[in-house]
Amino acid sequence: MSTPPVTDLVTLLGRWSAGRGPLYLLLAGRIRQLIDDGELAPGTLLPPDRTLANALAVGRTTVVSAYDLLTQDGKIVRRQGSGTRVAPAALRPDQGRPVDTANPLFVHLLDPLDRIIQLTCAAPTVIPPAVSEAYRNALSVEVVDDIGYHPAGHPALREALAQRFSERGLPTAPGQILVTTGAQQGLALLAKLLVAPGDKVVVERPTYPGALEAFRESSAVFRTVPHGDVEAMIRTMRTERPEVLYVIASYHNPTGTVMSTLARRRLATAAAELGVRLIEDEVLADLGFAGEIPAPVAAYGPAVTVGSLSKVVWGGLRVGWVRGPESVINQLARLKAVHDLGSNFLAQLAAAELVANLETLRRQRVADLRIQHDRLCAELTEHLPEWQFAPAAGGQCLWIRLPYGDAISFAQLALRHDVAVLPGGSLDASGGSKDYLRIPFLGTADILSVAVRNLAAAWREYVPSGDSAALTTLVV
Repeated sequence: MSTPPVTDLVTLLGRWSAGRGPLYLLLAGRIRQLIDDGELAPGTLLPPDRTLANALAVGRTTVVSAYDLLTQDGKIVRRQGSGTRVAPAALRPDQGRPVDTANPLFVHLLDPLDRIIQLTCAAPTVIPPAVSEAYRNALSVEVVDDIGYHPAGHPALREALAQRFSERGLPTAPGQILVTTGAQQGLALLAKLLVAPGDKVVVERPTYPGALEAFRESSAVFRTVPHGDVEAMIRTMRTERPEVLYVIASYHNPTGTVMSTLARRRLATAAAELGVRLIEDEVLADLGFAGEIPAPVAAYGPAVTVGSLSKVVWGGLRVGWVRGPESVINQLARLKAVHDLGSNFLAQLAAAELVANLETLRRQRVADLRIQHDRLCAELTEHLPEWQFAPAAGGQCLWIRLPYGDAISFAQLALRHDVAVLPGGSLDASGGSKDYLRIPFLGTADILSVAVRNLAAAWREYVPSGDSAALTTLVV
């Protein structure tokens, strides 16, 4: 049995240190749970003491004490020369699945902690009043001879979305729209339809982690290019002949940058010539600080567009969509019918009204985000001046480079200061970006202020083992 990469084990451990009590007891308890649940199979080789301690930003004695306790419990076996392994009898006979990696983004959603400031999932936390009004109006609609199942989406919402695309310069018919349960479902359905095991998918580095997980579910093979580098995308399409190219052209997640009109045109043209299916993620397209909503890449050539109301209105609506050729939409609708028979009926009626009045909601949302963006930038500049970042042109996040160390181990320490942050490696399919953090500028001014002060306190404690440059910086 091979050893899981230490980053995978850290991900599985999740917020192990967020409880009460000595760290070694908390660590031992979490590893014990992973063994009992079958996440760590019998014979799995665990990381050496020092390696795991560095990744978790704790002292080596914490890991040694946790391992010693698990050895006494019979959960692990430690032998000189062969390392530390999960004990052969530590698992029930009906268990034994291999290590299952989970993106930290989903770990924090699946297992939330109330006292932790969540800076992992970037989504609005306040429901606009227009949402309640739209639902009230939806409840007043008289429904006759309609069982409520619409796999492709309710006609009213498909019509509203088609009209909005047309107003943006991309003529669209309702038959070119599939309504999904959020953009994440749209990405998952596209991955299932377009990507077979072993197919190549070109993605930017970094990019939205939810898309990476959707493609991984289809056993895709990633080819990565620097975000926004259209020439690199075209070269990679020519040399690798991938099935899919996935891009975020408008207010890129996580950098907040925007692809130029010329670049969009070149990219769409090249993808069409090379027979590569281009998927553009437009979830953040409405959130430009200058008020601009760039035309979709599909306006310049064949492309499939994914969007949602989750960022511009509220994520709890779970209303997203895919815009593409009718042949693709029909295939996606059949897949969706198997998954859920169709998205929530009332939510779609409410969403149709919200889409029709989206410009007013968008302006208010952008105004709020600009204030929050400026506040987070100011707090970081004051309390963490050595951290490197560029102001965003839109979107919801800052992409921040640490001057030393790695983001995974720092995120572990930040968690013990009551802040959950997303390490850059979880957004990078190449395995890079390990010295980056994605931090959203969401929440009230007070929350952002407390979050940055807590991160600053964690940073003052953070000294990566063996990092002489860091030690020199701290001494000076």
